[in-house]
Amino acid sequence: MIVIASIADTADNIVTTFGIDWPMFIAQAVNFTLVALAIWVFGFKKILSTIKEREKQISDSLKNADLIKLELEESRQKQEATLSEASQEAKKTVSLAQEQAKSFLEAQKEEARQEAEAIISKAKTAMELERQNVLKDAKQEIASLVLLATSKVLDKELSEEEKTRFTAKAESYVDQQ
Repeated sequence: MIVIASIADTADNIVTTFGIDWPMFIAQAVNFTLVALAIWVFGFKKILSTIKEREKQISDSLKNADLIKLELEESRQKQEATLSEASQEAKKTVSLAQEQAKSFLEAQKEEARQEAEAIISKAKTAMELERQNVLKDAKQEIASLVLLATSKVLDKELSEEEKTRFTAKAESYVDQQ
Protein backbone atom coordinates (compact mmCIF):
# COMPACT_ATOMS: atom_id res chain seq x y z
CA MET A 1 0.00 0.00 0.00
CA ILE A 2 2.76 2.28 0.67
CA VAL A 3 3.93 1.69 -2.85
CA ILE A 4 0.54 2.61 -4.24
CA ALA A 5 0.45 5.72 -2.10
CA SER A 6 3.92 6.73 -3.32
CA ILE A 7 2.88 6.20 -6.96
CA ALA A 8 -0.23 8.32 -6.41
CA ASP A 9 1.99 10.95 -4.82
CA THR A 10 4.33 10.89 -7.75
CA ALA A 11 1.43 11.23 -10.19
CA ASP A 12 0.15 14.25 -8.29
CA ASN A 13 3.60 15.81 -8.36
CA ILE A 14 3.82 15.29 -12.14
CA VAL A 15 0.37 16.75 -12.72
CA THR A 16 1.21 19.76 -10.56
CA THR A 17 4.70 20.22 -12.04
CA PHE A 18 3.61 20.07 -15.68
CA GLY A 19 0.27 21.76 -15.18
CA ILE A 20 -1.98 19.14 -16.74
CA ASP A 21 -5.57 20.22 -17.12
CA TRP A 22 -7.66 17.04 -17.10
CA PRO A 23 -10.70 18.21 -19.07
CA MET A 24 -8.42 19.69 -21.74
CA PHE A 25 -6.30 16.52 -21.74
CA ILE A 26 -9.39 14.32 -22.26
CA ALA A 27 -10.70 16.63 -25.01
CA GLN A 28 -7.33 16.47 -26.78
CA ALA A 29 -7.25 12.69 -26.37
CA VAL A 30 -10.73 12.45 -27.91
CA ASN A 31 -9.69 14.80 -30.75
CA PHE A 32 -6.51 12.81 -31.33
CA THR A 33 -8.51 9.57 -31.44
CA LEU A 34 -11.03 11.04 -33.89
CA VAL A 35 -8.31 12.46 -36.13
CA ALA A 36 -6.35 9.19 -35.99
CA LEU A 37 -9.52 7.24 -36.81
CA ALA A 38 -10.36 9.62 -39.71
CA ILE A 39 -6.80 9.35 -41.05
CA TRP A 40 -6.99 5.57 -40.67
CA VAL A 41 -10.35 5.27 -42.41
CA PHE A 42 -9.84 7.85 -45.15
CA GLY A 43 -6.06 7.84 -45.62
CA PHE A 44 -4.21 4.79 -44.41
CA LYS A 45 -6.75 2.23 -45.61
CA LYS A 46 -6.59 3.64 -49.13
CA ILE A 47 -2.81 3.92 -48.96
CA LEU A 48 -2.50 0.38 -47.59
CA SER A 49 -4.89 -1.00 -50.20
CA THR A 50 -2.93 0.86 -52.92
CA ILE A 51 0.33 -0.55 -51.52
CA LYS A 52 -1.16 -4.05 -51.47
CA GLU A 53 -2.37 -3.63 -55.07
CA ARG A 54 1.07 -2.44 -56.11
CA GLU A 55 2.71 -5.34 -54.28
CA LYS A 56 0.32 -7.70 -56.07
CA GLN A 57 1.08 -6.05 -59.43
CA ILE A 58 4.81 -6.29 -58.77
CA SER A 59 4.42 -9.94 -57.75
CA ASP A 60 2.37 -10.67 -60.88
CA SER A 61 4.90 -8.79 -63.01
CA LEU A 62 7.73 -10.86 -61.55
CA LYS A 63 5.79 -14.05 -62.21
CA ASN A 64 5.06 -12.89 -65.76
CA ALA A 65 8.72 -11.95 -66.22
CA ASP A 66 9.71 -15.48 -65.17
CA LEU A 67 7.13 -16.93 -67.58
CA ILE A 68 8.39 -14.66 -70.35
CA LYS A 69 11.96 -15.75 -69.64
CA LEU A 70 10.89 -19.38 -69.91
CA GLU A 71 8.95 -18.73 -73.11
CA LEU A 72 11.88 -16.79 -74.52
CA GLU A 73 14.24 -19.66 -73.71
CA GLU A 74 11.85 -22.16 -75.30
CA SER A 75 11.53 -19.91 -78.34
CA ARG A 76 15.31 -19.62 -78.59
CA GLN A 77 15.69 -23.39 -78.35
CA LYS A 78 13.02 -23.90 -81.00
CA GLN A 79 14.74 -21.34 -83.21
CA GLU A 80 18.09 -23.09 -82.78
CA ALA A 81 16.49 -26.43 -83.54
CA THR A 82 14.78 -25.00 -86.62
CA LEU A 83 18.02 -23.39 -87.80
CA SER A 84 19.90 -26.62 -87.21
CA GLU A 85 17.27 -28.59 -89.09
CA ALA A 86 17.28 -26.07 -91.94
CA SER A 87 21.07 -26.22 -92.07
CA GLN A 88 21.01 -30.00 -92.26
CA GLU A 89 18.32 -29.87 -94.94
CA ALA A 90 20.37 -27.35 -96.90
CA LYS A 91 23.45 -29.58 -96.61
CA LYS A 92 21.41 -32.54 -97.85
CA THR A 93 20.07 -30.48 -100.74
CA VAL A 94 23.55 -29.25 -101.69
CA SER A 95 24.94 -32.77 -101.42
CA LEU A 96 22.11 -34.13 -103.57
CA ALA A 97 22.63 -31.36 -106.12
CA GLN A 98 26.36 -32.12 -106.24
CA GLU A 99 25.66 -35.82 -106.73
CA GLN A 100 23.15 -35.05 -109.47
CA ALA A 101 25.64 -32.69 -111.12
CA LYS A 102 28.32 -35.39 -110.99
CA SER A 103 26.01 -38.01 -112.46
CA PHE A 104 24.83 -35.54 -115.13
CA LEU A 105 28.45 -34.69 -115.96
CA GLU A 106 29.35 -38.38 -116.15
CA ALA A 107 26.33 -39.02 -118.37
CA GLN A 108 27.34 -36.11 -120.62
CA LYS A 109 30.91 -37.44 -120.80
CA GLU A 110 29.66 -40.92 -121.63
CA GLU A 111 27.29 -39.54 -124.26
CA ALA A 112 30.09 -37.45 -125.78
CA ARG A 113 32.41 -40.49 -125.77
CA GLN A 114 29.75 -42.58 -127.49
CA GLU A 115 29.12 -39.85 -130.05
CA ALA A 116 32.87 -39.56 -130.67
CA GLU A 117 33.13 -43.33 -131.11
CA ALA A 118 30.17 -43.27 -133.51
CA ILE A 119 31.77 -40.44 -135.51
CA ILE A 120 35.10 -42.27 -135.59
CA SER A 121 33.35 -45.47 -136.64
CA LYS A 122 31.47 -43.64 -139.41
CA ALA A 123 34.68 -41.95 -140.50
CA LYS A 124 36.51 -45.29 -140.63
CA THR A 125 33.67 -46.80 -142.61
CA ALA A 126 33.64 -43.82 -144.98
CA MET A 127 37.44 -44.00 -145.32
CA GLU A 128 37.26 -47.72 -146.08
CA LEU A 129 34.55 -47.13 -148.71
CA GLU A 130 36.59 -44.30 -150.19
CA ARG A 131 39.71 -46.48 -150.21
CA GLN A 132 37.81 -49.28 -151.92
CA ASN A 133 36.40 -46.82 -154.46
CA VAL A 134 39.87 -45.37 -155.10
CA LEU A 135 41.32 -48.89 -155.45
CA LYS A 136 38.50 -49.89 -157.78
CA ASP A 137 39.01 -46.73 -159.84
CA ALA A 138 42.77 -47.30 -159.80
CA LYS A 139 42.33 -50.91 -160.90
CA GLN A 140 40.05 -49.85 -163.73
CA GLU A 141 42.44 -47.08 -164.75
CA ILE A 142 45.44 -49.39 -164.57
CA ALA A 143 43.57 -52.07 -166.51
CA SER A 144 42.59 -49.58 -169.21
CA LEU A 145 46.18 -48.27 -169.33
CA VAL A 146 47.49 -51.85 -169.63
CA LEU A 147 45.02 -52.55 -172.42
CA LEU A 148 45.91 -49.31 -174.16
CA ALA A 149 49.64 -49.90 -173.76
CA THR A 150 49.33 -53.51 -174.95
CA SER A 151 47.28 -52.56 -177.96
CA LYS A 152 49.79 -49.83 -178.86
CA VAL A 153 52.77 -52.14 -178.33
CA LEU A 154 51.20 -54.92 -180.32
CA ASP A 155 49.79 -52.43 -182.77
CA LYS A 156 46.56 -54.26 -183.05
CA GLU A 157 43.07 -54.27 -181.63
CA LEU A 158 42.66 -56.74 -178.70
CA SER A 159 39.78 -59.17 -178.59
CA GLU A 160 37.36 -59.29 -175.71
CA GLU A 161 38.99 -62.41 -174.32
CA GLU A 162 42.44 -60.82 -174.38
CA LYS A 163 41.08 -57.66 -172.77
CA THR A 164 39.50 -59.74 -170.00
CA ARG A 165 42.68 -61.76 -169.46
CA PHE A 166 44.97 -58.67 -169.37
CA THR A 167 42.54 -56.86 -167.06
CA ALA A 168 42.44 -59.82 -164.62
CA LYS A 169 46.29 -60.01 -164.63
CA ALA A 170 46.57 -56.27 -163.93
CA GLU A 171 44.02 -56.46 -161.12
CA SER A 172 45.75 -59.41 -159.48
CA TYR A 173 49.07 -57.57 -159.75
CA VAL A 174 47.55 -54.48 -158.07
CA ASP A 175 45.94 -56.65 -155.35
CA GLN A 176 49.33 -58.20 -154.55
CA GLN A 177 50.90 -54.81 -154.08
